[in-house]
Amino acid sequence: MDEIRDDIEQLISGNLEGLNDEEPQEGHFGRFEEKLKKQHKPVKITFSIVWKAAAAAVFVFLAVNQAVIYLTPDKKEVTTLGAVSKEYSEVEFFYTNSIGNSLQQWENMKKAGLLTEEEAQSMENELQEFDQLYKKLQDDLKTNPYDERVINAMIEYYQAKLNVVNLILDKLQEVKLQNKTNHEIEI
Repeated sequence: MDEIRDDIEQLISGNLEGLNDEEPQEGHFGRFEEKLKKQHKPVKITFSIVWKAAAAAVFVFLAVNQAVIYLTPDKKEVTTLGAVSKEYSEVEFFYTNSIGNSLQQWENMKKAGLLTEEEAQSMENELQEFDQLYKKLQDDLKTNPYDERVINAMIEYYQAKLNVVNLILDKLQEVKLQNKTNHEIEI
């Protein structure tokens, strides 16, 4: 190790005059400036670079948008009480089933010729009004699926429709029974 130190000391002491020179060698600043210019070339912005950057940005935006759409869970469109909860599903099933049975009785009376044209038309008009109301309630339910007022309105709709259909059927059956009884008495 002492040997290496002695070599370094000899090298420094032998070149002491060259090392103490305060001015760099001639042409040093020119060479240094050329190296700097080569390293820092000005960036030219062309339309092709701008278009490529814009296309890349649009592509990234569309890819992110599609990923969000794909990964976002679908919201069920709520248009029936059954979509709100299981309990309401049971209520809705009861009323729709009861209404369906009553309408089937209506159809049977109609097919049997027990109804006049006026009675059939009256019932059709009532059913159309109920259908219009139901569509409005469905829109309200879609907008506010968990609003108790809308849910209660849907239940009241089912109750009213069932009551009206049953009331009309009961009255028709009473009239038909009375006519049959009167007809039997005449014979």
